[in-house]
Amino acid sequence: MKSVGQVKRDDPSSMDHRIRDIQPGGGVVIRLEKAWGVWRRWWLKRFRPKYVSRMLACRQGEPKGVPHEVLDPRDLKLHRNQTDCHWRPEDDPFAWRDRLPFVRVGLAELLVFSALIWPVTIVLTWIACQVVSGAIERALLLTVAAGLATVGLIIAWFFRNPRRVIPTDPGLVVAPADGKVVDIERINDPELGGPVVQVTIFLSIFNVHINRVPVAGRVVSIGYQPGKYLNALRPESSRENEQLMIKMEQSEAPFGPVIVRQITGAIARRIVCWLKPGDILQRGEPLGMIKLGSRTVLVIPDDGHLRIVTEVGAKVKAGSSILARYEPSS
Repeated sequence: MKSVGQVKRDDPSSMDHRIRDIQPGGGVVIRLEKAWGVWRRWWLKRFRPKYVSRMLACRQGEPKGVPHEVLDPRDLKLHRNQTDCHWRPEDDPFAWRDRLPFVRVGLAELLVFSALIWPVTIVLTWIACQVVSGAIERALLLTVAAGLATVGLIIAWFFRNPRRVIPTDPGLVVAPADGKVVDIERINDPELGGPVVQVTIFLSIFNVHINRVPVAGRVVSIGYQPGKYLNALRPESSRENEQLMIKMEQSEAPFGPVIVRQITGAIARRIVCWLKPGDILQRGEPLGMIKLGSRTVLVIPDDGHLRIVTEVGAKVKAGSSILARYEPSS
């Protein structure tokens, strides 16, 4: 549950006060998860006190910033960006969930949608095969069942978590998201104080939606902007849609700042980011995700040594596709 190289948080003002958990936009599923957590903590204290004592004995740090009791690592899942408390991997009985082929923060959605879709699909198929006698009625029921099954498979496909080979050469900037490069623009950015290159990646519902760190570095600040849910293909979505902005300082030459912006879309209305100011991250490390179609923008300083190696229309993969490189000074 802990980021690689995590250190104590910077000045709390560098974390937007509207970010109170890893999914600042809220949502039905995260409310269900929080309600489940209340019941689970009650059950553990009532029926498994020895387990609770064992977990508390190996907990690292105090859960300052978490709005509820922290009895085991599951209680940090939704609030890991609010505290430095953690368990070592060898003490975490749920660490195996990070090795699943599905992203851990999407497991609740997979369970909820599976509970809604697959029983109905099975019942409709059974009715079509065993009860209905008319060929037209049977075909209609089987078509609906097939449609529901397709939706269920797409949702499972959406939350997949493929392993990536991260390039290790110095000076590289890798893609923060899977998808299609839809815009490369050179502008002056007041946040970074000079000329920058802004690379925009559109993620369809068929892309992997885990976002990854484009450069090795330290998280400086995290901001949040509530907003609209325009189609992520529309350029104005970068300005008007709900978004989360991560500012980092690179830990290798040219040691400048970069910004990653996670932006919602018409379907994707949930941004997830588990980082907090002070986290030290490696290139290609997962930082969060956007659920169901979206846009990710990378802003990198153009100091005269930056060379863009991608192009509009290119299909990229988070963590492994190289977008740019800083050429060494002559």
